[in-house]
Amino acid sequence: TIFYYDCRLLTCFLLKINNTKKVLINHTLQCPAAGRREGKGACGGGKVFSAYFQRLTRERRTVQGGGGGSSPRAAVERLSPADLFIAVKSTARFHRSRLELLLETWMSRSMQQTFVFTDAEDPRLRHRLGDHLINTNCSEAHTRQALSCKMSQEYETFLRSGRKWFCHVDDDNYVNVEALLELLSHYQSSQDVYIGRPSIGRPIQATGGSGKVEFWFATGGAGFCLSRGLALRMEPWTSGGAFTDTSEMIRLPDDCTVGFIVEGLLGVGLIHSPRFHSHLETLGLLSDLAEKALLVTLSYGSLENGRNTVNIREPFSTRHDPTRYCTHDTQYGNVWCPTRG
Repeated sequence: TIFYYDCRLLTCFLLKINNTKKVLINHTLQCPAAGRREGKGACGGGKVFSAYFQRLTRERRTVQGGGGGSSPRAAVERLSPADLFIAVKSTARFHRSRLELLLETWMSRSMQQTFVFTDAEDPRLRHRLGDHLINTNCSEAHTRQALSCKMSQEYETFLRSGRKWFCHVDDDNYVNVEALLELLSHYQSSQDVYIGRPSIGRPIQATGGSGKVEFWFATGGAGFCLSRGLALRMEPWTSGGAFTDTSEMIRLPDDCTVGFIVEGLLGVGLIHSPRFHSHLETLGLLSDLAEKALLVTLSYGSLENGRNTVNIREPFSTRHDPTRYCTHDTQYGNVWCPTRG
């Protein structure tokens, strides 16, 4: 077993050498200290294994309702789907390969709550979404400027909507809207609430107008939510094009910029929730939780040894449902996948 330290992600990937093939067998592990060079035993061997499985146990308890958790026990605000503003960030090249899947699964039940922000006009999508398709006219490039351009328009469209909760997801996310409503009902939308999941195990730093600032941020790849009360407080750094200016000042992308404004400038802490999930994790470890419909967001991607998806059982095979979104959708009785088995 060899441990590699990836300075870009600030994580360690555990790789098992099987003959000459490297297979990612666990999701990212937090290194005990920064600055380690790659090498044998760089993450601490057995100690990392122990910490890793302790972390999995803690997260499972949290999702299942025990051991602390990311929200208070009792609901404090009655919410309806009309209180949600779910912004889906997309781009023209993924209109068919990604958005079509969302439109046939979770979005089919949540059209009034969901708004797609993209970078090109699409008559087919316009017919299905109407004014819930927003052509931002931002660049199609996957750059800091283009991402922040879209996030800026998501935020301002939310403020005009008058809704209580802003939730951002990507076009490869599955959203369990019922679970999302249940989670948010534990918080007051008039208070300062920033909830999501970090992609790395420590805060990051950025240089703002008053020097270096340290803050956590929720990765956009897993989705995150902001209360209306907090969104209104963010206006000086977000409205009228100020969001893109803030992003340029700290030279970080959109989700990091949200964290910078919320934690770094306003002093509102991120609520770390294990119910949001991105393709950066090994999603096969979440199968039992997914079947219990406790997860708020899911994603899909690839690993060195195949697809990275939740490992849900029947009724659909991986050939007919490679993302596992249709199989997850069976609990709602509204499945479009043409062939079972």
